[in-house]
Amino acid sequence: MGKYFGTDGFRGTANENLTADHAFKVGRFIGWYYNELKKQKGDDTPARIVIGKDTRRSSYMFEYSLVGGITASGADAYLLHVTTTPSVAYISRVDSFDCAVMISASHNPYHDNGLKLINGNGEKMEDEVIDLIEAYLDGELEVFGQKWDELPYAKNEKIGRSVDYVSGRNRYIGYLISLGVYSFRGKKIGLDCANGAAWSIAKAVFEALGAETYIINAAPNGVNINENAGSTHIEVLQKFVLEKGLDAGFAYDGDADRCLCVDEKGNVVTGDHILYIYGKYMKDRDKLVNNTVVATIMSNFGLFKALDEAGIEYAKTAVGDKYVYEYMKEHECCLGGEQSGHIIFSKYASTGDGILTSLKIMQALISKSATLSELAAQMPVYPQVLENVKVTDKAAAQNDPDVKAAVAKASAELGDTGRMLVRESGTEPIVRVMAEAESEEVCKKYVDSVVDVLKAKGYVI
Repeated sequence: MGKYFGTDGFRGTANENLTADHAFKVGRFIGWYYNELKKQKGDDTPARIVIGKDTRRSSYMFEYSLVGGITASGADAYLLHVTTTPSVAYISRVDSFDCAVMISASHNPYHDNGLKLINGNGEKMEDEVIDLIEAYLDGELEVFGQKWDELPYAKNEKIGRSVDYVSGRNRYIGYLISLGVYSFRGKKIGLDCANGAAWSIAKAVFEALGAETYIINAAPNGVNINENAGSTHIEVLQKFVLEKGLDAGFAYDGDADRCLCVDEKGNVVTGDHILYIYGKYMKDRDKLVNNTVVATIMSNFGLFKALDEAGIEYAKTAVGDKYVYEYMKEHECCLGGEQSGHIIFSKYASTGDGILTSLKIMQALISKSATLSELAAQMPVYPQVLENVKVTDKAAAQNDPDVKAAVAKASAELGDTGRMLVRESGTEPIVRVMAEAESEEVCKKYVDSVVDVLKAKGYVI
């Protein structure tokens, strides 16, 4: 991760550590850089950059700042307005844009925001381009064989323009509807739109496919995105599903790139359940490419046990949908994701897509003539105990021979009945010690055994 950009873009509190000036400069750079790349290929037409935003009040400020920077550099900015992250990735890819920006801080509260950069293939921006943007923000840009103290402004007829591109968002809605294999007629479905980007899209898709749709948290006012709503407050949808007697419920986050589900009994269906349900569904139809599901090291142990029993192979990546997608692309896998509900169906999308995920779960349960609770029950969920330990030195603590020996001893004793995991936080001086086993008591026993060694060796603050 860089100085400004993490694994999911440039994120911070609006006008504190992420300002309108930052957005203007990001716009200046990408407008200029992609124009230069085109010129080097003999193409003098302006670069085309598409922008989407979620419902935060500050998203408008960042949108206008980006447009100002992009057009000042001589590129054209196309505005999707309020829409989802996966829709921006989709339009970037199918309409041959040079790159795209999604303005969102995902599941964070309204006062935060972020700039997610997406390349022309609908994938997260390449690290080398992010590095150049960071260098420009710090006044240290060197590219195309020279140092740039400042970027040139476009003049006269070369100044860029902004284009209303709401038609792109509508085409994305049509694309989702086209993926509906079965009619949802007769199904009562709840949708929690988190007062975010899904509010204007999800209902249209489910109703077009015939569902009797019940919507909550679809009245954004700029400051209520994710507030007691959506996938980070799944308990709201659990209650709603039971009150209304629904067949299933789907909760999205602020930019709708993740989805968690609630079954007809009010139980939460996590991203791990989704990977299992759809992975098994694909395997049963001989559609699971390479017979492999890609998860992260934080996925529940029960997922891996269930995949083993189903004869499905799996890969574990670092935490982050970026790493899941990179593995999927390199190894030509078609299904991967995270426990949090970032699920990637690579045949249909290049990023996690919450609404697409809910459609795929509907496809599986209708095809199997089963309830969501019946499908989810096939994957056991192992109890998990996680302790965040503040330490003096993350790397030294993790690599200490005695700590590693304690982890190895716990893992050996758990065998195939559970697992131990020790990993460092990417942003804080914290080591996370986690155990999964058949009971919470066993989990706590092994977590304590590792934490005790960290304390004894003097790493704990």
